[in-house]
Amino acid sequence: MAPRFEPHLTDGVDHAAVDSVIRSITGVNRRIEIYLLDEEGRVKALLGEPGRKLARRRVDLGPIWRFTEGAMLPIMGDDPLDAGGEKPFSVAPAEAMGQTDCYLYIILGSEQFASAADMIANSYILRGTLGGVGLIVLLGSAAGVFLFRRLTRRLRARREVVEMLAQGQLNQRVAVESEDEIGQLGIAFNRMADTLAGRLEELRRSDRMRRELIANVSHDLRSPIALIRGYLETLQLKGDAVSAEEREQYLDVALQSAQRLGEHVDALFALSKLDTQQVEPEPEPFSLAELAHDLVMQFQPRAEEQGVRLDVDLPEQLAIVRADIALTERALSNLIGNALHYTPGGGIVRVALEDENDHVRVRVADTGPGIPEDELPRIFERFYRVEKSRSRKGGGAGLGLAIAKKILDLHGSTLDVESTVGEGTTFSFALPA
Repeated sequence: MAPRFEPHLTDGVDHAAVDSVIRSITGVNRRIEIYLLDEEGRVKALLGEPGRKLARRRVDLGPIWRFTEGAMLPIMGDDPLDAGGEKPFSVAPAEAMGQTDCYLYIILGSEQFASAADMIANSYILRGTLGGVGLIVLLGSAAGVFLFRRLTRRLRARREVVEMLAQGQLNQRVAVESEDEIGQLGIAFNRMADTLAGRLEELRRSDRMRRELIANVSHDLRSPIALIRGYLETLQLKGDAVSAEEREQYLDVALQSAQRLGEHVDALFALSKLDTQQVEPEPEPFSLAELAHDLVMQFQPRAEEQGVRLDVDLPEQLAIVRADIALTERALSNLIGNALHYTPGGGIVRVALEDENDHVRVRVADTGPGIPEDELPRIFERFYRVEKSRSRKGGGAGLGLAIAKKILDLHGSTLDVESTVGEGTTFSFALPA
């Protein structure tokens, strides 16, 4: 810096030129004061401000020597404008007015700058503003910490519930305390947990049904196979010792068992196709009255053999329905066969049809033992039987009602049941006209 001032200090102090140099260094707002000192520390001039009154005419050279020797900064030196004040300074050797041992003594932070800083520090409005800003920052930080802790607490709670759910505690749910995004996340999680628990229960139920299916299929197939094998082995072992009448009886029993076995396999195959949605109804218009009459005629010999009266109640005028005739025949056939199967001798099975709004309703009623109310929800499950009132005697795979219900489900209809223990049971459904 000194070389920039030395040309203006040769014969005296060119204050205008010095002031120009100072302004080029510091800009409009001066933040330094530059003094010219002789070798003994006497102030020869305040550069750029010749009219300023000095509070002291001499500064201590000790700090200046420490500065030139490279002591650790900052070093405080005398302020010529303040008799008892010290300020940080910088110093550089300089040649001025024919003397080579002079110094440019630079006070960092001029009196004008200090006065402005004091004014700012003593300003009530500014102090209030700064205090307000500080308070706002403090309160904002505290609020941020509070909200962050509250947010993380809720997230930690949800993480704990997720971990418990992952361990199999499917009854765990998230407490929903608000309707914000975290609350909505909790609601969505609870719905997911409900769905998961429901699906798992369905899987368990399906697994139980699968095991029951295997057990029942094994039983229903093993029984007729055992009968067929037993009678055939008897005929083989006895040979000619078997009379013609006994042979005819044995063969008749084996044939009936083979027919029952075929019915079981056919029912299982039909139900499997319905379960896997391999069957698509092919609706067509037909007379449901004619179909019911034909089926009653088919079952009449069996009814007479069991001593059961089989009636059909058909109105003179009945609407034409639109449905899959083959599937409808199977469903109605299963209902009639089921009614005959569980109606004792002397009982009645009645098939009745009637118009109902834009549908035709079919009712199949029997005077069998009836079904307890608590058993009604399960009667459409495959292989399910009400054991106390209905036995396996006479066959029956326990699939007829399940197949009938699935067929009617495909037609958008429902299979309804009403039953009174000791009086009988009525199954009904409706098809669109």
